Amino acid sequence: MRKCSNPVHQSLSELNITPLLDLAFVLLVIFIITTTPLVNDLELKLPNGSRAPKDPPRKANFVTIDAGGTIYLNKKPLGLDDLQAQLALLRVDDPDLSVIVRGDRATKYRKVLAVMNALQRANVPKVDLATEPGGANDH
Repeated sequence: MRKCSNPVHQSLSELNITPLLDLAFVLLVIFIITTTPLVNDLELKLPNGSRAPKDPPRKANFVTIDAGGTIYLNKKPLGLDDLQAQLALLRVDDPDLSVIVRGDRATKYRKVLAVMNALQRANVPKVDLATEPGGANDH
């Protein structure tokens, strides 16, 4: 007595490629829709655009603290109160004021902290700390 007949084995060995053809047609339609057509069918002489001058890069202001603790704003020595007043004046001219703080490695931390507090009280939006590139073992 046979449990499996020949027609059953014959139908299992055939591959149904209809889903594969459906997938191929869907992919073909997607590629046709997403590719941009070339628009070079007419010879045109396009007008020249005017060259607008680029805005100059923003000038960064430097607050420098030397080893002795003297504070400079753009190479001009100032006291801490004068620094805050000058920064407030610069901020009126440039609301997006950028300041780079450069401190000597021998500078006391409290001096740098006092300068950072003055920058915060003057509402300076962009403050960076300058460092020298070096290895992990530099002190």
